[in-house]
Amino acid sequence: MILELPCGDSTYEIRPQKIIALGLNYRDHIKESVSVKVRGFDQNIPEEPILFPKLPSAIIGHNQPIEIPAILGDYGFPEERTDYEGELAVIIAEGGRNIAVDEAMKHVLGFTCANDVSQRDIQNGDRSGWFRGKSFDTFLPIGPRIVPREEITDVQNLTVQTRLNGAVVQEGNTGQMIFPVAETIAFISRNFTLAAGDIILTGTPAGIGPIRHGDTVEVEIESIGTLTNPVTDSRR
Repeated sequence: MILELPCGDSTYEIRPQKIIALGLNYRDHIKESVSVKVRGFDQNIPEEPILFPKLPSAIIGHNQPIEIPAILGDYGFPEERTDYEGELAVIIAEGGRNIAVDEAMKHVLGFTCANDVSQRDIQNGDRSGWFRGKSFDTFLPIGPRIVPREEITDVQNLTVQTRLNGAVVQEGNTGQMIFPVAETIAFISRNFTLAAGDIILTGTPAGIGPIRHGDTVEVEIESIGTLTNPVTDSRR
């Protein structure tokens, strides 16, 4: 799918070569990840960013529905759980490899809201890791616009709030990140060559929880806007 988002005075076409996400990048989220049994993790603070991929085919836009996949019915999970995860997304403007921390922000086009939707039963059960549980179609809403880097005074001081059916369920600040945006970009570029259009998801604050058919999820980030998506279940 081709998704276009407003970006400053123009429109930007979202067509990433790759999407790289951070797991467990907020301390309070680490504590709750243990409680929801995210496989392989305890309450220790990571020594370096925890990276995982999401497929570009997971991307949807503002007001488009998150679809809980029908394949889940094949497994008979006793307490099936698919979660919202509101977070800040970084759009890369200029790619590169081995980018220095103090040069990292020069490679950023801008920032937007994202929802790293996560199917916990698949995520925790797949021997290969988090890939499938994070990459189902529609599992990456982004939008409603890209705010150019120059318009964000301090990317490490933005309020991130998620609402489920109008009730606040997540509220944090990007200043609480374990690995700030610039350090994250630099680290990723030491492992993989970044390309223009790539998307980096920077992790979610505490307060993750399940979504169900008929729900509405809103992710609001200070100075960016509100990303809204209804939830449907493909089996309904």
